[in-house]
Amino acid sequence: MAHAEEASSIREVQFGHSSRRIRLQTLVWLRWLAVAGQTVTVLSVWAIFGFPIPIAEAAILIGALAIANLILSAWFPATHRLGPKSALALLSFDLLQMAALLFITGGLGNPFAPLICVPVIIAFASQPLRHSLFLIALALICTTVLPFSPYDVPWYAGEHLRIQPVLQLGIWCAIASMMAFAAFYVYRVSHEASQLADALAATELVLEREKHLSQLDGLAAAAAHELGTPLATISVVAKEMERELAGDERFREDVQLLRSQSERCRDILRRLTSMSAEGDEHLRRLPLSSMMEEVIAPHRQFGIDIRLIEKNDGGQEPVGNRNAGILYGLGNLIENAVDYAKSRVTISVEFDAQRVTIAIEDDGPGYAPDILSRIGEPYMTARTREDQERAGGLGLGLFIAKTLLERSGAAIRFGNRENGEPGARIRIEWPRSIMDRPI
Repeated sequence: MAHAEEASSIREVQFGHSSRRIRLQTLVWLRWLAVAGQTVTVLSVWAIFGFPIPIAEAAILIGALAIANLILSAWFPATHRLGPKSALALLSFDLLQMAALLFITGGLGNPFAPLICVPVIIAFASQPLRHSLFLIALALICTTVLPFSPYDVPWYAGEHLRIQPVLQLGIWCAIASMMAFAAFYVYRVSHEASQLADALAATELVLEREKHLSQLDGLAAAAAHELGTPLATISVVAKEMERELAGDERFREDVQLLRSQSERCRDILRRLTSMSAEGDEHLRRLPLSSMMEEVIAPHRQFGIDIRLIEKNDGGQEPVGNRNAGILYGLGNLIENAVDYAKSRVTISVEFDAQRVTIAIEDDGPGYAPDILSRIGEPYMTARTREDQERAGGLGLGLFIAKTLLERSGAAIRFGNRENGEPGARIRIEWPRSIMDRPI
């Protein structure tokens, strides 16, 4: 199809940004915050409230976390990014350290027991799903072991704070449900943000390519100008050689050939320069009808009848500056319609003094009702293809087209054809001032 080359570049962008690597320094700072919080809490419970607590064991666990932090800071640079396995190992260590500290301070009866969810939430926000699932399973195992702690919850001397089994079961359910909900929510948010960032990067890549192609004419003119001077010198020297060697049969034909070919090169450069100068206005400004023909032309060769219907109120046709985003966005929507159509695609162009409207309809299967509200999200296929051989891409086509067209000032509405006819319908509308801008 017309955008196969862009698909390859988009894949490079997608896979280049999809690996989420957490920065070691970020994890180190979070761990220092955990060390400070645990230290303040343990000292407050032991020294200020006077509650009995295994202070030596708690100090060892907190010290282990601090020592691990110091080793990481000394061994790796601050900019080091952790791979998925390394991040999983560190987060597992943090989880086990927190679970051990809770185990010696009352288990699930400890009011700080929900903090065991923190490493799990960090994992789901920054790590691949399979590593995150391993960590939540480990967290649930640790949470299940905590009710069997032989240590009492630190409380006033001479008083025993007994946590009933039913209450411990309720606390376990609360922690497990909070962990699952927070993990799912964080994963969805971070996954969608990552998809959106990758898709926007792919969109920028496509737009830059379109702008680059529109600049090739100017580069050709510059090349013709630069080559003109050395070619003129070659032509002068060829004339001098022809005059001097006109009587020498050995070189006459070669010199004449050299001169004729140099003149031919000059003619080619002259035509190239004049073509660029004459077509510069055409390249920078396009009537609406010419823009539509340019967008439709690459898609007429796939056996689908593409009909262009123009409607207007008799006024002057919009003539605006060439916009690579509009050209690519419309081309992508038309390609999508051709790809799904059974036999026909109808493109209606309508304009008046206030607005310019383009409607693209096909006679394919149309959009499923349950996903109409989600059309345009990155990495989502809106329709099912009947011809699997023509399937392909990453689900970015509609997102890129929608993003580029909306950046140009268009309002886009996706839907299905009316009156019960099968097929999809896309309506794009601009204010007339956007599509009819002066130079």
